[in-house]
Amino acid sequence: MFNRLPNIIRKPIIFYFDNEPIEALEGDTIASALLSAGVVEFRKSALSHNKRGPYCLMGTCFECLLEVDGVTQQQTCLIEVKNNMRVCREETKRLITNDG
Repeated sequence: MFNRLPNIIRKPIIFYFDNEPIEALEGDTIASALLSAGVVEFRKSALSHNKRGPYCLMGTCFECLLEVDGVTQQQTCLIEVKNNMRVCREETKRLITNDG
C-alpha cells in the first residue's frame, strides 16, 4: 500500500489515466499519484507479459514507463503530474530483428 504523509496540505488536481479521472496533489509525480489512487500495474513485460509496476521511484528501474500527453516511454516516477494531463498504458511490443 502506498500512503501519503499526513498533515501536508497541497492543492488537488485532476489528470486522466486510461481516460479515467484521477485525483492527485500538486507536486506528486505521476507514478506516486497513480500508486496513491491504487493503480499498481503500469505495463506488462515484453517477454513474459507479467504485470509490472514502479519499483525504485528514482528513475533507475524503468518499470514506471507510460505514455504521457502523447509521448511514449516516459519515466513517470520523474515527471510531476499536471492538471488535465493525459496518461495511458502502452501496449508492450517486442522488437524482432534479423541481424544475420
